[in-house]
Amino acid sequence: LQHYFIQSNLRTMSAPLTAEEEILLNDFSRKVPRSTSILFHLNALFVSALPIWLFWRIQQLELNTYGIMFGIVTLISTFLMSLAYKNVKYSLKHKIAQRRHAGVTAEVMQQVADASSEKKKAVKKEKDDRVLFKKTEVADLEATHFSIFYNNALFLFLTIILSFYVLKNFSAGANYLGSSVTSACIVAFLSTGSN
Repeated sequence: LQHYFIQSNLRTMSAPLTAEEEILLNDFSRKVPRSTSILFHLNALFVSALPIWLFWRIQQLELNTYGIMFGIVTLISTFLMSLAYKNVKYSLKHKIAQRRHAGVTAEVMQQVADASSEKKKAVKKEKDDRVLFKKTEVADLEATHFSIFYNNALFLFLTIILSFYVLKNFSAGANYLGSSVTSACIVAFLSTGSN
C-alpha cells in the first residue's frame, strides 16, 4: 500500500510528457492507430472467409447447412489473424526503420535543401525531427503491408496443405474446421516469436 502512494505521488510530481516523449512512447508501443486496426480487421475477415469458397465450391459444403460453423470459424480466424498482423508489424517496424534510415535521411535533406533556398538554414533539431517523422511513417507503412502479405500467404498456404493433404480423410465439415482454425492458430503462434 505504501508503494502505491509513493508511485502516485511521483506521478503527480513529475511534469507532463513532452510531444517528443509522446511520439517516442507511441513508436515503441504495440498499439496501432484506429485506421490500421480497421485495415487489419477487414483484411483478416476477407482472408478468413476465403476457405468458405474453397469448401463450398470444391468440397460441396452447403452454405445453409454449415452457415453457423462458417460464421464461427471465420470470426475465430479473423481474431487470430488480426492479432498476428499486429505482432508481425510490431516486430518488423523497428528493423525496417533502421534499414531505411539512410535513404529517408537523404530524401528529407534534399527536401530541406530545396526549401532552404526560400528560407535560411533550418535548425538541426527541425531536420532531425523531420527525418524521425518520415522514417517512422515509412517504417510503419512498410511493416503494415508486409505483415498483411506475409500472414495472408502463410494462412492460405497452411489451409491448403492441411485441407488437401493432412486432413483429406476427414469429413468435409471437420476438414474445414480443422484446417481453418489450425492455420489461424499456427499463424498467430508464429507471429509471437522474435526474429
